[in-house]
Amino acid sequence: MSHADVMIAGGQVIDGSGAPARKADVAVRGDRIAAVGDLRTWTAERRVNAAGRTVTPGFIDVHTHDDAALFDRPDMTMKISQGVTTVICGNCGLSAAPCPLHGGVDFFKLLTPKPESLPRSVDELLDRVDFAKPALNAAFLVGHSSLRMRVMGKDLGRVATPSEIDQMRDHLDDGLDAGAIGLSSGLFYPPAQAATTEELVEIATVLEPAQGVYAAHMRDEGDRIIAAIDETLAIGRAGARMTVISHHKLGGKRNAGRSRETLAHIERAAATQPLAFDVYPYVASSTMLMKGRLAEAERVLVAWSEPHPELAGQDLAAIAKSWGVGLEAAVDRLSPAGGIYFMMDEGDVRRIMTHKLAMIGSDGLPVDRHPHPRLWGTFARVLGHYSRDQNLFDLPTAVRKMTGHPAEVFGLSGRGRIAPGAYADLVMLDPSQVIDRADFERPTQASDGIEMVMVNGQIVWRDGAATGARPGRVLRRQALLDEAQTG
Repeated sequence: MSHADVMIAGGQVIDGSGAPARKADVAVRGDRIAAVGDLRTWTAERRVNAAGRTVTPGFIDVHTHDDAALFDRPDMTMKISQGVTTVICGNCGLSAAPCPLHGGVDFFKLLTPKPESLPRSVDELLDRVDFAKPALNAAFLVGHSSLRMRVMGKDLGRVATPSEIDQMRDHLDDGLDAGAIGLSSGLFYPPAQAATTEELVEIATVLEPAQGVYAAHMRDEGDRIIAAIDETLAIGRAGARMTVISHHKLGGKRNAGRSRETLAHIERAAATQPLAFDVYPYVASSTMLMKGRLAEAERVLVAWSEPHPELAGQDLAAIAKSWGVGLEAAVDRLSPAGGIYFMMDEGDVRRIMTHKLAMIGSDGLPVDRHPHPRLWGTFARVLGHYSRDQNLFDLPTAVRKMTGHPAEVFGLSGRGRIAPGAYADLVMLDPSQVIDRADFERPTQASDGIEMVMVNGQIVWRDGAATGARPGRVLRRQALLDEAQTG
């Protein structure tokens, strides 16, 4: 007779491949799934009754800025409460390491209020996360802007010299050796705006021998988006095993509907190079509070402000009116600060989300005093609002966008599937009740309907509360490659 540590019995299993749900038991032994099927003859230390519930792989949040949260807030409640068991960090060109050698930089305040406390190397970063023992798994990209700031200091408004590019390549190489899985860029942001395509191409060549991924917050997500896509593709071709367009969207009213054009363009490119993109299920974005974005947005909320923390969550136009100044002057007074921008078309969000290349990513900012609700609600919103209530796609398709597909894109061997031998990252949910509760007024509400979450065989979330278990791991590049080879 076979024995399991945990038996999740009688549920509808959605395995992450996109295949239909099937009734099955899931046996967990140690940190792995031991068997899936009719396991009535098995014994178990603990049985979980999953009748009337759906069991899925743990969700993979492919676009996060959780780098510092993993050791500052290792319970990671904002993620495990919505079923996330693995996060990809270091996106948009901003990774917690390597850091500048001299003092903090405002850009790093998107990750932590104390940039001077961040690790100096990727090796140190990964070790610090391991030591913190977070509740979920994490894989890391090395940010191009972080490389620039480490090598070029504050002199960022110019093209890098050949020597500086060589130094950035060396730091990226060191990061990949330490365990990072690829490179990210944020050419939209001030630290990298002066960088040429050629600068990124030269740096990205390091990815090829390491089988690394390239993820891009593109230079433009509005009027010049097609040129930005082409630039991203060219950089990816320099050496990336996979190119990922981050949080694909169209900004501004005048670009509403253009996702038909961008998706067709991306599809043509995907025929000749490995390509995917992520998307979050909201019409509002969130990043630094910047005057250059005001014209694109119908409304702006303040997510945080260093000089005026009491104004977090307030409407920018209302703040400006109360001060008797214009919007740009208000931004100057509030900065450094973060903003939430209502600037996308719902039809584009839906069209992008349904595409076969789409993955789900939250792009949430844990450091925000009044965060975008996507930090707490993204995955339950896709399952409840878009899949069940709006019937945008069926549940197995929604789950695949959060599990099997991202695991393939980022090379997360052993994750994203329910199958014997896979890691026991699992979610049990009530498909009739799952829904996001976080909104723009109350953005830190836990979702409903996520009844149990397991990471590496240990239950981290049960019946609306964290269990206190913190079995998460850093997913290092070489270990992932070794796992893929051994099957």
